Amino acid sequence: MKTSADPVRDYLSAVERETSALPAERRQELLADLAEHIEVTRAEHPDTPIGEVLAELGDPRMIAATALAESGNAAVGTTGGDGVGTPARRGKVHPLVPLLMLTLSLPFMMVFPDLPGPVFGVLFRITGAVLLCTSVHWAAVQKTTGVLLAAVLPSAFIVTWNLSSGGPSGDGPALLANLATLVLLAGTAVWLWRVRRA
Repeated sequence: MKTSADPVRDYLSAVERETSALPAERRQELLADLAEHIEVTRAEHPDTPIGEVLAELGDPRMIAATALAESGNAAVGTTGGDGVGTPARRGKVHPLVPLLMLTLSLPFMMVFPDLPGPVFGVLFRITGAVLLCTSVHWAAVQKTTGVLLAAVLPSAFIVTWNLSSGGPSGDGPALLANLATLVLLAGTAVWLWRVRRA
């Protein structure tokens, strides 16, 4: 396989091809931003191979899909070299919705400990996890970490606590456990909010 003499030029050309549906001004702005980022990264980390720098930026198709979604061209698809169309998606649900559902599931169960509180709390947690997993605002690693920290771990902790203590009660240790879990949920939501894609 032939390797290119200038991988940066090839990378930027691929991004330019994939973003052909963008207005020319926005496309040139995106390419200038990417070129500047590459130049700054190479200056700050001269020992890093250019392939790693480009891999860190991401696949040109993903960059194009994100740029198209941000510009409102959600219906326009990008076509890769293999001829397969990859539709640019725009998030249908605001990124705050899954974060609130995951975080508020526990307070809802704490405020309404009898039925239907736990049922709605579990439904909030499941719905929030599904919305997080299907969102375009986070990368796969961030989604997985978010679901583990905000849905799986708290659920396992609550089930273990209830089985070992004979059920939920309003005593001090149960309140502390719930507050610690709430801090975990809120911390995870804040982290996900900060690392989201605009």
